[in-house]
Amino acid sequence: MFYGNIFSIFASNLNEKMILRRLSILNYKNIVEATLELSPKMNCLIGHNGVGKTNVLDAIYYLSFCRSMQNPIDSQVMRHDADFFMLEGTYEPYGANKPNEPYKPNESETLAIYAGMKRGTKKHFKRDKKEYKRLSEHIGLIPLVVVSPDDTLLINGSSEDRRRLMDMVISQYDRIYMDELTRYNRALLQRNKLLKEEDHEPDPAVLDILEEQMACEGELIYKKRAAFVEELIPVFQHYYQAISCDREKVGLTYVSHCQRGPLLDVIQRDRMKDRAVGYSLHGVHRDDLEFTLSGHQMKREGSQGQSKTYVIALKLAQFEFLKRTASRTTPLLLLDDIFDKLDADRVEQIVKLVSGKDFGQIFITDTNREHLDQILQSSSMDYKIFQVDNGAVEG
Repeated sequence: MFYGNIFSIFASNLNEKMILRRLSILNYKNIVEATLELSPKMNCLIGHNGVGKTNVLDAIYYLSFCRSMQNPIDSQVMRHDADFFMLEGTYEPYGANKPNEPYKPNESETLAIYAGMKRGTKKHFKRDKKEYKRLSEHIGLIPLVVVSPDDTLLINGSSEDRRRLMDMVISQYDRIYMDELTRYNRALLQRNKLLKEEDHEPDPAVLDILEEQMACEGELIYKKRAAFVEELIPVFQHYYQAISCDREKVGLTYVSHCQRGPLLDVIQRDRMKDRAVGYSLHGVHRDDLEFTLSGHQMKREGSQGQSKTYVIALKLAQFEFLKRTASRTTPLLLLDDIFDKLDADRVEQIVKLVSGKDFGQIFITDTNREHLDQILQSSSMDYKIFQVDNGAVEG
């Protein structure tokens, strides 16, 4: 196989599967109330566009990341006419119960996660009824990968979208990464504030301190991003070739100002130019990923099907990476309307991949029952189907 240093560190005790057995939702987006008893393998959510399928996935995402994948403002995920929202997830190791038997949780093995908020107050996030002091302590406990239509922003959007991808993965297996990123961003904001001063010149000694902190934290961030991308590339290319039946060649390159020399020198070299524009032109806050198809930029050369294949392969590589790092646990996989814009051959290859033993619990949304019937007919895996209509979930 093709995994390098980061993967080999976690070579033992791999592939433990933590599944979501029960999900309870109250007043989350357009869902008034729903309790879902879930399959340990495949869970299919069917319904027209805009009825709430993605909101179910978002509730699952929230229980892993302490926030919505679509809206960072917690009060705005609350149903419009409600005074509170609540999410509860009961997780257990896969195999603790036989898949076809009634749900019988063993309290010593299960994990209960609670998220809730009353309007006008702060949210509460609890693990086994004990509130977290810091939400960062929870990130990575239940690793999760989501593939959605919004992923096209990775190709067509800004560098911020691509940095967010790196940060989301690394923070799930490196507990101190987010602290380093927070300290870097705090120093960056303070430096930018000084650079915008119009009444007087900023104190050079203060700028020195802030730049030194940016350089110190930035180089740590750069090394972790670089190591992650290096390990990710062959996995990503493997998945792309599998989905496309090896029709095209794709590339992925990490670009950073740290590659120009010591970051402190790079930052300080253009201090006067930064002062003129009023913000910091150099640093890891400008890092980017370059996506290529046959040596050309994907966003210019790729068709809709090729672009979608690219981001799906990237997300499946992210899944493979997290499986070997974050808590040594197979992540949950959320697939939101992924079959649109793909030809039948690529759909078939994706179905074969996610149906295999390397994947754990999967959640799929689609408007077309035929797609899901194709998945279920080609696999003997355990599954459940849920019908979603105007915020009501039945199944």
